[in-house]
Amino acid sequence: MIGVFDSGVGGLTVLKGFLKDHPNYDYIYLGDNANVPYGNKSSDIIYGYSTKAIDFLHEQGCKLIIIACNSASAQALRKIQQEYLPTKYPNLKVLGVIRPIAEEVVSHKKIKKVGIIGTKATINSNIYQEEISALNSNLEILQKATPLLVPLIEENWLKKPETKMILKKYLRFFKMKQVEALVLACTHYPFLLKDIKKIMGRKCLVFDTEKIISDRFFDYLNRHPELGIEKNDKAVYKFYTTDNIEKFKELGEFFLERKILKIEKVSLK
Repeated sequence: MIGVFDSGVGGLTVLKGFLKDHPNYDYIYLGDNANVPYGNKSSDIIYGYSTKAIDFLHEQGCKLIIIACNSASAQALRKIQQEYLPTKYPNLKVLGVIRPIAEEVVSHKKIKKVGIIGTKATINSNIYQEEISALNSNLEILQKATPLLVPLIEENWLKKPETKMILKKYLRFFKMKQVEALVLACTHYPFLLKDIKKIMGRKCLVFDTEKIISDRFFDYLNRHPELGIEKNDKAVYKFYTTDNIEKFKELGEFFLERKILKIEKVSLK
């Protein structure tokens, strides 16, 4: 069983990539919608939310968990891997979404100037700058927090003119700086991918993080057969939320472009 965890519906972009490329695995998706967004919360709070989510997914039988939330990956993943897992779940693997994207960015050798948009927690952590610079110190990296986007996406305001206006205002900085590539450092943001590409224009490469994360995650899985995660011709997909089931179902089906037959509400303790 593979677990996918996010603060809300943003991680569905990650799950969507998994289901598209590798549908024959069992998946559990957990959206902590009661506490969304994580991006404006402290690292201690985010760490607490994340460990509770890991506890729940482990109880459900997950052997491998991906934290499909950049804020949690930035603020909590390292501590989880170094301190929490060794003492509590030594055989459990928990991965984030930042390293795969950083590796993809530096693989494009011609790019010299990169922009990054994300939540306040992700941008303030400087984790993307650190990861990318560790792989290629010659890249010029420009960052900007875009905190209004997650609430707008969670309310399904993708087509609202207000959302496009805010998006244009956020991206104006990067257009003025003439960045050659843009990283969407939040798993919610690919839901706005078409609009972002249109605003940035053809000369700017906007990374498709959904595809990047899927490819690199399953490369990891193939290199670690000892995890015992096998394909299932009758694969099971389970969905859990910590808040309103009806709202999660509406957004989930819209974003995944498929029916969600069953969703359960849970309380993380």
